Amino acid sequence: MPIYDDIVERASRGLASQVGRRSLLRSLGRVLIGAAVVPLLPIARGQAVVKEKGDSTSCDYWRYCAIDGFLCSCCGGSVTVCPPGTEPAPITWIGTCKNAADGRDYIVAYNDCCGKSSCGRCLCNRNEGDRPNYNTRASNSYNWCVGSKANGPYHCTVSRIIGVPTPNA
Repeated sequence: MPIYDDIVERASRGLASQVGRRSLLRSLGRVLIGAAVVPLLPIARGQAVVKEKGDSTSCDYWRYCAIDGFLCSCCGGSVTVCPPGTEPAPITWIGTCKNAADGRDYIVAYNDCCGKSSCGRCLCNRNEGDRPNYNTRASNSYNWCVGSKANGPYHCTVSRIIGVPTPNA
Protein backbone atom coordinates (compact mmCIF):
# COMPACT_ATOMS: atom_id res chain seq x y z
CA MET A 1 0.00 0.00 0.00
CA PRO A 2 1.52 3.36 -0.96
CA ILE A 3 2.46 5.73 1.85
CA TYR A 4 -0.20 8.34 1.13
CA ASP A 5 -2.97 5.70 1.36
CA ASP A 6 -1.68 4.78 4.81
CA ILE A 7 -1.61 8.46 5.92
CA VAL A 8 -5.15 9.12 4.65
CA GLU A 9 -6.46 5.95 6.33
CA ARG A 10 -4.94 6.87 9.72
CA ALA A 11 -6.23 10.44 9.49
CA SER A 12 -9.74 9.23 8.56
CA ARG A 13 -9.85 6.69 11.43
CA GLY A 14 -8.58 9.29 13.90
CA LEU A 15 -11.21 11.81 12.78
CA ALA A 16 -13.97 9.16 12.89
CA SER A 17 -13.09 8.19 16.46
CA GLN A 18 -13.31 11.82 17.66
CA VAL A 19 -16.07 13.42 15.53
CA GLY A 20 -19.61 12.19 14.91
CA ARG A 21 -21.14 12.01 11.44
CA ARG A 22 -23.72 14.70 12.15
CA SER A 23 -21.09 17.06 13.54
CA LEU A 24 -18.91 16.50 10.48
CA LEU A 25 -21.83 17.07 8.09
CA ARG A 26 -22.86 20.23 9.98
CA SER A 27 -19.32 21.62 9.79
CA LEU A 28 -19.00 20.70 6.14
CA GLY A 29 -22.36 22.40 5.41
CA ARG A 30 -21.20 25.59 7.14
CA VAL A 31 -18.03 25.65 5.09
CA LEU A 32 -19.94 25.15 1.84
CA ILE A 33 -22.51 27.86 2.66
CA GLY A 34 -19.73 30.22 3.74
CA ALA A 35 -17.89 29.61 0.48
CA ALA A 36 -21.09 30.30 -1.48
CA VAL A 37 -21.67 33.61 0.36
CA VAL A 38 -18.16 35.02 -0.17
CA PRO A 39 -18.87 36.34 -3.70
CA LEU A 40 -21.88 38.24 -2.34
CA LEU A 41 -19.86 40.25 0.16
CA PRO A 42 -19.37 43.91 -0.70
CA ILE A 43 -15.97 44.81 -2.04
CA ALA A 44 -14.42 48.14 -2.86
CA ARG A 45 -14.60 48.59 -6.61
CA GLY A 46 -12.90 51.93 -6.66
CA GLN A 47 -12.16 53.52 -9.96
CA ALA A 48 -8.68 54.49 -10.89
CA VAL A 49 -7.76 57.98 -9.80
CA VAL A 50 -7.92 60.27 -12.80
CA LYS A 51 -6.04 63.54 -12.79
CA GLU A 52 -8.61 66.23 -13.50
CA LYS A 53 -7.64 69.52 -15.09
CA GLY A 54 -9.93 72.21 -16.45
CA ASP A 55 -13.26 73.88 -15.80
CA SER A 56 -16.17 71.39 -15.65
CA THR A 57 -18.63 74.19 -16.53
CA SER A 58 -16.86 74.85 -19.84
CA CYS A 59 -17.64 73.03 -23.06
CA ASP A 60 -13.86 72.65 -23.58
CA TYR A 61 -13.56 70.34 -20.53
CA TRP A 62 -11.85 67.13 -21.64
CA ARG A 63 -14.69 64.75 -20.63
CA TYR A 64 -17.14 66.49 -22.93
CA CYS A 65 -15.60 65.35 -26.23
CA ALA A 66 -18.82 63.62 -27.42
CA ILE A 67 -21.48 65.50 -25.43
CA ASP A 68 -24.61 67.10 -26.83
CA GLY A 69 -26.74 68.96 -24.31
CA PHE A 70 -26.74 71.15 -21.24
CA LEU A 71 -23.96 70.53 -18.71
CA CYS A 72 -25.30 69.32 -15.34
CA SER A 73 -22.35 71.06 -13.65
CA CYS A 74 -24.11 74.35 -14.59
CA CYS A 75 -27.59 73.11 -13.64
CA GLY A 76 -27.31 72.20 -9.95
CA GLY A 77 -25.52 68.88 -10.36
CA SER A 78 -21.92 67.99 -11.10
CA VAL A 79 -19.90 66.33 -13.84
CA THR A 80 -21.06 62.90 -12.63
CA VAL A 81 -24.23 63.53 -10.56
CA CYS A 82 -27.67 64.58 -11.78
CA PRO A 83 -29.27 67.62 -10.11
CA PRO A 84 -31.91 67.07 -7.41
CA GLY A 85 -35.33 66.24 -8.85
CA THR A 86 -33.89 64.46 -11.88
CA GLU A 87 -32.78 60.93 -12.52
CA PRO A 88 -30.26 59.48 -14.97
CA ALA A 89 -31.63 57.69 -18.01
CA PRO A 90 -30.88 53.95 -17.81
CA ILE A 91 -29.21 53.97 -21.22
CA THR A 92 -26.19 55.98 -22.31
CA TRP A 93 -24.04 56.84 -25.26
CA ILE A 94 -20.28 56.60 -25.13
CA GLY A 95 -17.23 58.42 -26.35
CA THR A 96 -13.47 58.13 -26.03
CA CYS A 97 -11.84 61.31 -24.75
CA LYS A 98 -8.19 62.23 -24.28
CA ASN A 99 -7.31 63.68 -20.87
CA ALA A 100 -4.71 66.41 -21.35
CA ALA A 101 -3.60 66.09 -17.70
CA ASP A 102 -2.18 62.59 -18.15
CA GLY A 103 -2.26 62.12 -21.95
CA ARG A 104 -4.41 58.97 -21.71
CA ASP A 105 -7.65 58.10 -23.49
CA TYR A 106 -10.70 57.24 -21.37
CA ILE A 107 -14.05 55.70 -22.27
CA VAL A 108 -16.72 58.13 -21.10
CA ALA A 109 -20.43 57.33 -20.72
CA TYR A 110 -22.92 60.16 -21.07
CA ASN A 111 -26.22 59.99 -19.17
CA ASP A 112 -29.08 62.35 -19.76
CA CYS A 113 -30.76 63.49 -16.54
CA CYS A 114 -34.52 63.41 -16.92
CA GLY A 115 -37.64 64.58 -15.11
CA LYS A 116 -37.42 68.38 -15.26
CA SER A 117 -37.65 70.80 -18.13
CA SER A 118 -34.43 71.72 -19.94
CA CYS A 119 -31.85 73.49 -17.84
CA GLY A 120 -31.09 76.07 -20.52
CA ARG A 121 -27.54 76.84 -19.29
CA CYS A 122 -24.15 75.80 -20.67
CA LEU A 123 -25.26 74.21 -23.94
CA CYS A 124 -22.44 72.09 -25.30
CA ASN A 125 -22.49 70.24 -28.63
CA ARG A 126 -19.26 68.46 -29.42
CA ASN A 127 -19.51 65.65 -31.90
CA GLU A 128 -16.04 64.10 -31.78
CA GLY A 129 -16.55 60.45 -32.73
CA ASP A 130 -20.34 60.78 -33.04
CA ARG A 131 -21.96 58.15 -35.22
CA PRO A 132 -25.14 58.33 -37.32
CA ASN A 133 -28.44 57.50 -35.63
CA TYR A 134 -28.43 53.95 -36.97
CA ASN A 135 -25.66 53.27 -34.41
CA THR A 136 -27.54 54.75 -31.45
CA ARG A 137 -25.15 53.64 -28.68
CA ALA A 138 -22.51 55.94 -30.12
CA SER A 139 -24.85 58.74 -31.16
CA ASN A 140 -25.51 61.84 -29.10
CA SER A 141 -28.53 62.87 -31.23
CA TYR A 142 -31.12 60.67 -29.58
CA ASN A 143 -33.67 61.24 -26.80
CA TRP A 144 -32.22 58.98 -24.11
CA CYS A 145 -34.92 59.99 -21.55
CA VAL A 146 -37.44 57.71 -23.27
CA GLY A 147 -36.23 54.77 -21.14
CA SER A 148 -36.25 56.57 -17.77
CA LYS A 149 -38.76 55.89 -14.99
CA ALA A 150 -39.89 59.51 -15.10
CA ASN A 151 -40.20 59.22 -18.90
CA GLY A 152 -40.11 62.97 -18.62
CA PRO A 153 -38.33 65.75 -20.36
CA TYR A 154 -34.59 66.11 -20.80
CA HIS A 155 -32.83 68.38 -18.26
CA CYS A 156 -29.02 68.04 -18.62
CA THR A 157 -26.19 65.55 -19.22
CA VAL A 158 -23.49 64.05 -16.97
CA SER A 159 -20.31 62.23 -17.98
CA ARG A 160 -18.76 59.29 -16.15
CA ILE A 161 -15.47 57.56 -16.83
CA ILE A 162 -16.20 53.87 -17.31
CA GLY A 163 -12.84 52.55 -18.45
CA VAL A 164 -9.66 52.78 -20.41
CA PRO A 165 -9.60 51.46 -23.97
CA THR A 166 -7.45 48.39 -24.50
CA PRO A 167 -5.21 48.13 -27.54
CA ASN A 168 -6.27 45.67 -30.23
CA ALA A 169 -4.42 42.39 -29.90
